[in-house]
Amino acid sequence: MTPPDLVSPLTETAETVLERRYYLKDSEGRVLENWETLCRRVAQAVAKVDAGLSDGDDLSERFFTMIHSLDFLPNSPCLMNAGTDLGQLSACFVLPVEDSMDGIFTSIRNGALVHKTGGGTGYSFSRLRPKNSAVQSTQGVASGPLSFAAVFDAATETIKQGGKRRGANMGVLRVDHPDILAFISAKEDQTHFTNFNFSVAITDAFMQAVCDDEDYALINPAIGQVVDTLPARQVFDSIVERAWRNGEPGVLFIDAANRDNSTPQLGEFEATNPCGEQWLLPYESCNLGSINLGHYVLKGKVDSKRLAATVKLAVRFLDNVIDCNRFPIPEIAAMTQKTRKIGLGIMGLHDMLIQLELPYASKEGREAAAEVMAFIRKEAELASIELAALKGPFPAFDPQHNLYPARRNAALTSIQPTGTVSMIADCASGCEPYFSIVMIKNVMDGDRLLMANKLFEQVAQQEGFYSAQLMEKVAESGTVIGHAEIPEKWQEIFRTAQDISPEAHIRMQGALQKNGVDSSISKTINLPSTATEEDVRTAYLLGYELGCKGLTVYRDGSRDNQVLNLGAGAKENIAVVSSSGALMEKATLPDVLSAKRYRLKDVNQSTIYLIVCFDEEENPMEVFAKFPFDNRVDLKDKSTMWTTTCRLVSLALRYQIPMGEIIKQLDRSSGHRLDLPAQLSRLLKSFMAGTHHGFASSCPECTGHLVFEEGCETCRDCGYSKCS
Repeated sequence: MTPPDLVSPLTETAETVLERRYYLKDSEGRVLENWETLCRRVAQAVAKVDAGLSDGDDLSERFFTMIHSLDFLPNSPCLMNAGTDLGQLSACFVLPVEDSMDGIFTSIRNGALVHKTGGGTGYSFSRLRPKNSAVQSTQGVASGPLSFAAVFDAATETIKQGGKRRGANMGVLRVDHPDILAFISAKEDQTHFTNFNFSVAITDAFMQAVCDDEDYALINPAIGQVVDTLPARQVFDSIVERAWRNGEPGVLFIDAANRDNSTPQLGEFEATNPCGEQWLLPYESCNLGSINLGHYVLKGKVDSKRLAATVKLAVRFLDNVIDCNRFPIPEIAAMTQKTRKIGLGIMGLHDMLIQLELPYASKEGREAAAEVMAFIRKEAELASIELAALKGPFPAFDPQHNLYPARRNAALTSIQPTGTVSMIADCASGCEPYFSIVMIKNVMDGDRLLMANKLFEQVAQQEGFYSAQLMEKVAESGTVIGHAEIPEKWQEIFRTAQDISPEAHIRMQGALQKNGVDSSISKTINLPSTATEEDVRTAYLLGYELGCKGLTVYRDGSRDNQVLNLGAGAKENIAVVSSSGALMEKATLPDVLSAKRYRLKDVNQSTIYLIVCFDEEENPMEVFAKFPFDNRVDLKDKSTMWTTTCRLVSLALRYQIPMGEIIKQLDRSSGHRLDLPAQLSRLLKSFMAGTHHGFASSCPECTGHLVFEEGCETCRDCGYSKCS
């Protein structure tokens, strides 16, 4: 029990997230911790590193207070694993992929070991020779980067169920690799490479060729020679078109990243972690943590004195994590110890700006954000220099190459996605604006609960425009914009992610990148569903111009839709007799159907995909089920059963059986809320309600609402995300 004098700062949502994902449990699944005991477990484990130092006596208590008060929170692996037998506390890893069979499968093995401990991995496939190039050792031809990326994807699928946190991957290919066009379109079918984010590593030379409308060179990495050329604008347009369709591939500006490489003597950056905020050398890892900026506003100003104290303590904490970490493989341990990189970031930026009464999308908002980020970076470096005097600089420090004061950590700052961590802290995620201000949560017996942003509710009451009716209207509309009851000033301040223009999103990212971020930033550039390819093109060009090191765009609803060319082979009309004796005609399928894909879990937590095809009036016509590994022996029976059920439902839809009757039969056949009949029933019910959202908007764990934030579908009720 928490002592009476130590009141928990947590919301109900935070407690839900912690119980589901963070608190230690016994073999029966019973929770063994509360927020206080978790914080003490983490603080004590990390402080133990400095037990022999003169200032180490009260370090555990200081770490505890910082975390328990939600002023600073480390990344999820640290919260989950510190003080446990697993003891792997880092979130980000990059592993090399060498151009040999031994090198490739060594990397797959190492990646599996990382995923087993809850880490995410980044891979560059740029060293692999292109498809159909000669392989001297076997007198054969190479299968190319994508074929091996598929093997990495399969390995991730197999290992991801083994821990609390699923592994995720970033796959990178340089824009000058001969297989770049195939890579750009690799995720056109969204059932492929489901465990990867794909990003194109874009060079300055390529961007110059785009601007000049010239061809650029493709280089075979195996021989280091130019083997072909492509029109740069054509390739750029292809990247833009695919990103417009489903958000992938992202772009990484690799030359910009390497210009800020703090240890160039050790090599060049080739890849990032899965979310793109941490550029790392091969075998490097990084542990992350975020300061909750919403806690540092005092009387309308940033409390710089208290913020500086937290930055100093957070740097000490993250540096200690390196020494108490149990790394998955010795190569990672050696490289991480050599450079000692940390990723101190922020969350609650929007909370801070709201309290400063500055709109996120304004020039003044960007200036305030840049100023506080630059302050954090300055104080972090001072703390790292002080630590270097106490414990020594990072071992790879070389004054001939590293033109900065001797410090403890080669890199200090990045801005990572904070997902579930920001839910615990009850603040806006990372450097993102809030996704919504008032949400409707469905609770038991069909009741609806309005969940209002704490700051909006506070302002509305203070300014005299609060009412239950207004909260309802904001929840239904999804925005504060356009409600006459809300003063225009507060409409601007409480603009959400989708109310903010793509340009404003990018300018905020650029301002933060330029002012205080060593590595990079994980941020989603939200685009409305009506956005054009030209909007995406403009976003990428502006991001490059502003010095961003990577960009992710997401057009609302784009990952739910795709067109399937089904051919013209099934046009026959067959008349059958209904039970009443009337003739019913089988509906004719057009040559092209629109479709939506829904990703879900079955009762065994295996990933399943349902693909639903619609006619021109958006009536469902066919349903398909797909397992990522339909050919696995242990899934064969299950796959056959699901396929047969879907065919029967499709047949019923084609013969125009009322959807209510189909749902009734599915509900009667259901034995579990996650078995196929139950899942299909829920999906069809959403169609009858006219939403067509299905699983794309519902959390598979708690049925809460999913939002696309920081590059991932996330449930703001229970903390589920596709990436963790």
